[in-house]
Amino acid sequence: MVISYNWIKEYLPEEIAPEKLSEILTSIGLEVEAMEPVEFVKGSLEGLVIGEVLTCEKHPDADRLKVTTVNVGGTEPLHIVCGAANVAAGQKVVVAPVGATVHPMNGEPFPIKKAKIRGEASEGMICAEDEISLGESHDGIMVLPENAVPGTLANKYFDIPAPDLAIHIGLTPNRSDAMSHIGVAKDVAAYMSYHNKKEYKPKYPAIELPAAQSKENKISVEVKNAEACPRYMGITISNIKVGPSPEWLQRRLKAIGSRSINNVVDITNYVLHEWGQPLHAFDADKIAGEKVVVQTLGEGTTFVTLDEEERKLTGNDLMICNDKEGMCIAGVFGGLGSGVTEQTTTVFLECAYFNPAYIRRTSLHYGLRTDAATHFEKGVDVNNLEPALIRATQMICELAGGIVVSDVIDVYPEKLKPVEVTVDYSYINKLSGKEYDVDSVKLLFTSLGFGIVNETAQNITLSVPTNKVDVLLPADIVEEVLRIDGLDKIPMPERLNISLNSPLPNDRSKREKVAERLAGEGFMEIMTNSIVNSKYYPERNDLVKMLNSLSSELDVMRPSMLESGLEVVQYNCNRKNTDLRLFEFGKVYTNNDGRYAEEAILAMFVTGKLQDKQWNAKEQESDIYYLKGLVDSIFGFLGIDKVKYAYADNKSIYSRKKKALCIIEAVDTKKLYDFDIKQPVYFASVRWDACIEAVADNKVEYSEVPKHPAVHRDLAIVLDKAVTYEQVQTVTDKLNVASLEEYGLFDVFESEKLGNDKKSFALNFVFQPKDRTLTDEETDKLMQQLADAYKKELQAQIRE
Repeated sequence: MVISYNWIKEYLPEEIAPEKLSEILTSIGLEVEAMEPVEFVKGSLEGLVIGEVLTCEKHPDADRLKVTTVNVGGTEPLHIVCGAANVAAGQKVVVAPVGATVHPMNGEPFPIKKAKIRGEASEGMICAEDEISLGESHDGIMVLPENAVPGTLANKYFDIPAPDLAIHIGLTPNRSDAMSHIGVAKDVAAYMSYHNKKEYKPKYPAIELPAAQSKENKISVEVKNAEACPRYMGITISNIKVGPSPEWLQRRLKAIGSRSINNVVDITNYVLHEWGQPLHAFDADKIAGEKVVVQTLGEGTTFVTLDEEERKLTGNDLMICNDKEGMCIAGVFGGLGSGVTEQTTTVFLECAYFNPAYIRRTSLHYGLRTDAATHFEKGVDVNNLEPALIRATQMICELAGGIVVSDVIDVYPEKLKPVEVTVDYSYINKLSGKEYDVDSVKLLFTSLGFGIVNETAQNITLSVPTNKVDVLLPADIVEEVLRIDGLDKIPMPERLNISLNSPLPNDRSKREKVAERLAGEGFMEIMTNSIVNSKYYPERNDLVKMLNSLSSELDVMRPSMLESGLEVVQYNCNRKNTDLRLFEFGKVYTNNDGRYAEEAILAMFVTGKLQDKQWNAKEQESDIYYLKGLVDSIFGFLGIDKVKYAYADNKSIYSRKKKALCIIEAVDTKKLYDFDIKQPVYFASVRWDACIEAVADNKVEYSEVPKHPAVHRDLAIVLDKAVTYEQVQTVTDKLNVASLEEYGLFDVFESEKLGNDKKSFALNFVFQPKDRTLTDEETDKLMQQLADAYKKELQAQIRE
């Protein structure tokens, strides 16, 4: 949220310097994230002065340049070379002297320096309006009226106000009471009251409802859904002239980042940010039947909103209707045919309290995150409706020439009762960790607007002000005490005692080591959003759906790390960065018949070249084998042994004790097409939790370095193409050869000589008994044992 320093000053009990105000706001939980100057004219015309052209002669060496002398109020006139065709003696002009900085409408600011132009000295610049951001014309220099006085500062002549200060507050979702300038001023006044031990109150704007000139307008209001709209107020104002807002109002809105539209709409926005109460202005002549009806419409009813989009309503959307049709989605977005236009002369001004649940549900459903919806869904102060309506009515009459032509309509059938909370003084001290004086706490409560309903020596019962919709429990009362006392004043004990009921997870160090290893391999770590688009998973029925999604494109928790990573690959490839090695530690989420699961995953992506062409090395493209080798090295690095390999559905699957550890695949071409990626991408999904369990299960055993050399033998076997390496592993492990230290596949060969349905595996075996070196005869027997097993179990042929 953004507040204007100049604006909020009007409501503070006394003026507070910006730095001090920032400290107070942060202390009371309204953390100031930034303070930025807001200029209403770029550069605020700082350093520029009004001048009078005394002489104007043609430049001796340039046809299009003029040599002038200009009086700027100093002892001597300035010599300025000017290229404008319309410059002439006797003119009053805007001058940027040496040392000033010019801020053009388009382009970067630049300083004015003393220079020589074609041999003539130039001590400044005579300015056009676009060169100093006062307009867009560059037809020539600005020529001012004759009464302009040389030497006058330009910002004073043009009445340019000093820059405002935009204060950016990191507002937490529960603080709807601070979503306005008056709301923030109330908190500051409470802080001052508590710390200065005397009562301070914010300075509220003077408001008075203009007297009704007539009561000719007979617009009536009917609320058919009081649960969704507990209170609805309105008033009719006629004789309005819609047009631009005055400069001061436009500046106020600009300071908080709001765009000026017209005087009526700007007034409703102004009151929104002043009081925190949204309002809506209807063109009264477009209210059919002179009746406003607050109700829900039938499921599937079509309604065209202000953005000219036709929407199908749900049965829960609260609508503001006339006698025939909907005019506005209540508290969210206006309709196309009922808003204020330049032709509007009479408005019906709405000021209402809508049930936050209704507004949030509708706003999120349509993805319409308006300022009004943001306020309503957090909860507005039902008692602010009347002052906000009067304030807006008063301003419309003053700034748009309006006259009141009706009574104030107030439909409030059942008044909302304030919440009452009882809290023990001992509980305040216990939860806050600080001893509070009872009288000081009572002053704090009253300065915040709490009413004291009952009081004993042990506790106090408070009536919660209606602007504090988040205060419901004794703990909330303690939070208010801590805020106004100052969150930075919470005492820190010298010693903290904690008990650990279970050991802390030890995977952090493993993650860091694996991350360092991957970084050493040239990988870059990425962080992607765990909330993704459900369109990526049209066939999955185990998605965890968001109840209150941020947008229609972010509506499910990701069940896989693939798609969010491909978004990063797509982003980089679109910008010609095609050689990528990426990894991410993240989580995936599934919902199996109401059983929600969350799992940690290490995702790796490889695409493009692994190595560029060099004088002593060939260009190397990435492939799935590089990724498989990397996964093998990570498992070895972590100490995970007894890993099995399988291949199914074009995926390499790593498992241990029948539990999957990793899946490696070349991403399907259709999937790549969906992401507009035009090169192969290889993806590995490592189940990190399962890997940590495997690491814990692995017992490290130490043995001495072998004293005897190992024996290496190779064996080539011809197999049917359908036989997998996993089957070869199974047969080999089943033999349980004691002296076989390790084995592996180092080549796969296919040719017409072998047969179209045959392939050859080349295997390497390493034998290493602990007590001796095998003789050739012993090794031959072991190799024959292996060959016989392959022949029997796999119908293999031995290649000689």
